Amino acid sequence: MSILDRDLNGINASLVRMLSLVREEVELAKRALINADIPAAEECIELDKKVDDLQEELEQRILTVIARRQPAATDLRFLGGMHWALIDIERAGDNTVHVARIAADLAQEAPLKKYLDSERSLVVLDTMIETTIKALAEGNLEAAKEAHAMDSEIDQLHEQIQRELLTYMLEDPRTITKASKLLSMARHLERAGDHIENMNEHIIFWLTAERI
Repeated sequence: MSILDRDLNGINASLVRMLSLVREEVELAKRALINADIPAAEECIELDKKVDDLQEELEQRILTVIARRQPAATDLRFLGGMHWALIDIERAGDNTVHVARIAADLAQEAPLKKYLDSERSLVVLDTMIETTIKALAEGNLEAAKEAHAMDSEIDQLHEQIQRELLTYMLEDPRTITKASKLLSMARHLERAGDHIENMNEHIIFWLTAERI
């Protein structure tokens, strides 16, 4: 194995680690929301510092490999695409932290409604990240396409949540404060899905040299 191959494998493994941390954040945010688990929300917030640190480390490693090893073709696409993907992974983590913060806030009040659609969004996001990890670790094009397609369900759930909460607010203005928090949560879930979708676009470009 060449020095470049070792560098690439190490970067791939660290990207998988970064995605795994974000997936763990998603699980903690779900616990915070569904179980009114404030410590889980706090753990999610703390965990995000590791994501940020790993992003900073990987940015430097990727740029160093490009400068020192002068990769070409597929290897260069991998490094360039993953450099851009770091931003999406980090922002997906940030969005998940916002979900956890809102969940912790909601945990201190009586719920406006059951959080079925928000819970489903978190479940889909978790599966999406799991499939993205498979795509990245294995260089699996079909897994990347599968994960990319999952974002449509999160978008549909976001629209459904919006419609339902707007109805609540119009029928009873006393629900506006809680409904607004849930609307914000839904928006952060939708944005997290978008970032993981973007991540898979970078993987697809790496594997095919085609943008979608």
